[in-house]
Amino acid sequence: MSRINLTLKGVATPEDLNRVTTALMMVDGVESVEIGREWAEVEGRANREALIKAIDYLKSGFGAE
Repeated sequence: MSRINLTLKGVATPEDLNRVTTALMMVDGVESVEIGREWAEVEGRANREALIKAIDYLKSGFGAE
């Protein structure tokens, strides 16, 4: 199982955190997500590109790198 760290942009409220967490947990292969306003740590077999696309798909001004 791998661990991927992401830097988040545009996440400001607890609702934002919940939306991003939910989007990440929906990606195939994700086992767990820890998240803060400026970072996310994802464990599982998902690839980095799929995680970034899941956040971009929210179209709420959030971004990840």
